[in-house]
Amino acid sequence: MSNLEIGFYSFPALLGLIFLRVPIGLAMAVTGFVGFSLIMGNTRLPMAQLKDFAYATFSNYSLSIVPMFLLMGYFATLGGMSQALFKAAEGFLGHRRGGVAMAAIGACAGFGAICGSSLATAATMGRAALPELKRYGYHGGFSTATLAAGGTLGILIPPSLVLVIYAILTEQNIAKLFLAAFVPGLLAALGYMLAISVYVRRNPDAAGVRPAVPMRERFHLLAKVWPVLLVFLAVVGGIYGGIFTPTEGAAVGAMGTGLIAWWRGGLSWMTLGQSFTDTARSSAMIFFIVFGAGFYNLFLARTRVPQALSDWVLGLGLAPIAVLVVILLIYLVLGCFMDSLSMILLTVPIFFPVVSVLDFGMSAEHVAIWFGILVLIVVEVGLITPPVGMNLFVINAMDPETPMTQTYGAVLYYVASDLLRVGILLFFPAITLFLI
Repeated sequence: MSNLEIGFYSFPALLGLIFLRVPIGLAMAVTGFVGFSLIMGNTRLPMAQLKDFAYATFSNYSLSIVPMFLLMGYFATLGGMSQALFKAAEGFLGHRRGGVAMAAIGACAGFGAICGSSLATAATMGRAALPELKRYGYHGGFSTATLAAGGTLGILIPPSLVLVIYAILTEQNIAKLFLAAFVPGLLAALGYMLAISVYVRRNPDAAGVRPAVPMRERFHLLAKVWPVLLVFLAVVGGIYGGIFTPTEGAAVGAMGTGLIAWWRGGLSWMTLGQSFTDTARSSAMIFFIVFGAGFYNLFLARTRVPQALSDWVLGLGLAPIAVLVVILLIYLVLGCFMDSLSMILLTVPIFFPVVSVLDFGMSAEHVAIWFGILVLIVVEVGLITPPVGMNLFVINAMDPETPMTQTYGAVLYYVASDLLRVGILLFFPAITLFLI
């Protein structure tokens, strides 16, 4: 059996392990190790590579940004920023039909600007907004679907942990990727609000209306979100302005949100220790997935599967945009069964070389950034598509009285919004790239 055949046969073996509920990081590491052993004819050399690769992976300075952004999200929650964002958005939008749901989307976008994690955004905003949605007569499935979709803004509105991983995998500039994600992130929030408008017009009983808030009180609520704006401008503005690197910016953000949480009384020695513990646990999970995917992709590189796939695609003579559409459709299918980080780590080293050799009439850097944003959006769709939409399970766990089938029905409106946005950005790449 040739090395190339071993590489191709590794895909069904990996998927089999995943369906057997083997942790994704372990499944990829085991598949890569067995593949290396078959290629080299022994296990001694793969064991040596495993040791060297572990050190090379975990000593990567760029990965230090991950725990910093995670810690920033935990501190932001302790500082009451999620509640302040939701109350401010509710004050301006809550009196409209579907306005409380729109406020939840706006608050998710704001919290995503200081969090970077979809699951964390969904869980945090779920605690803040779900009681209010129920209080004003919003149906259970509509409420849970709204918060699940809003949570996806956590990985699209910069800073984004998934974009950081993509930048490391493709050796792209993190700051430019953040800048490119800004407009698509705003389009996502506006698209979700439009989906809410369509839903409440088709289902008028699904949402109640709350009394309008006096204008003076609205601005009073708006004034309480200044910490969010301060942290966002300090982190993102500092990165774009060249004052500090993305890693330093993440550290500044973590320190800033920590001080705000302490000033507001949410940070004590007990909660500080818990934040560090939760950050360490989440970081360890992410790092292990990064390690497993990296070792598996190292094995694939030895088999030359990515190069063979690129040559095969070029030989088909398809239009570049057609190839890209097929790749995005594959992501949509994978999103029904895998989490976003695993998809990025597993597929980008395979698909990125294919996209890199196609002629889209743009520079290689612009193609890489444009492709990264498209992949991020399609991965985001996977977080809210059945049967394994991670955000759906997170929100439904907070509202066990609402059947999952009701959430599935309502979330299709948000999926439709996402697919429309993918189409717009696919055929009009300038929307993504004009800020760079």
